[in-house]
Amino acid sequence: MSSIQKWVPRNYHMISRKVNMLYFSKFGETVHNDDGVDIFEADWDNLAILDACREDLFESMNTIAGDDYEVRQSRGSATKEFLEANCTHRDLRDTVYVTANPVYHHNRERLNAEFHRVINVWQEDGWDETVKTVLPETVTERALEAQERYPNKRLLVHYLQPHYPFIDTSVTFDKQQIHDDGEEDLSFWHDIVDGELDVSDRELWDLYEKNLERALPHVQKLVSSVDGKTVVTSDHGNMFGERSFPIPDREWGHPEQIHTPELVEIPWLTIKAEQRRHITVGEPADSSGDDQTAEDRLAALGYKVD
Repeated sequence: MSSIQKWVPRNYHMISRKVNMLYFSKFGETVHNDDGVDIFEADWDNLAILDACREDLFESMNTIAGDDYEVRQSRGSATKEFLEANCTHRDLRDTVYVTANPVYHHNRERLNAEFHRVINVWQEDGWDETVKTVLPETVTERALEAQERYPNKRLLVHYLQPHYPFIDTSVTFDKQQIHDDGEEDLSFWHDIVDGELDVSDRELWDLYEKNLERALPHVQKLVSSVDGKTVVTSDHGNMFGERSFPIPDREWGHPEQIHTPELVEIPWLTIKAEQRRHITVGEPADSSGDDQTAEDRLAALGYKVD
């Protein structure tokens, strides 16, 4: 494909997306999705986040027994926007954040949140170099260690699945996101827009579905092992060629500030407990995390580092 042929669809798509972002932000009057739930105002002792998990996918595949299920809205359509809307300038010293996603670490100074502790599972010993992600069993293991060490803190556990890379498959287009030509676009979703990746929406959905299936037993282990009231949810959804609004351009992935139902509707599964955890506020502790490692991990996961 020539550079001109590539330029036309990509730039048309970027222009239509910018217009739609203006629409969803009410032309700059709002920054995030005002209808979204403030996760730290919600009632839970443990909150398990499945990254980029659509509500309809979760509802159709969920194997975790719960007491109540709702469809709620997220405050953002991407992890960065979700964290900005929920964490910025917050006193969260009653919470330990166990996360497989480096987005928080990369934006920590801008977010200026104060957790009791942030456990960055994506560091060297938690990262699986073969599949270029953090496996769900590793996240559960670290979360259970955190509960034992911090028994009087809320536990926020951020899994990476069903967000790609896709685990236990032979596909490779999702494993190396930095293009050989040095372009800044890191995600294979851009290749779909450009017509450079020959993969159907059905195949992508099947891979996405299998990634959630791979994660659910490990989320179940977490739910069955922790004390207190637990909620299983997601930070945002994902689009697979559905039309955005008001310009009906097709979207893939999860761009910020595109608040379509596919991106902001999230599952909210509640598992009650006879005995709640006694939560106390503690002093913040230093959290280990290397900036260059975070940037490398973000690139592998398809995030554009800014």
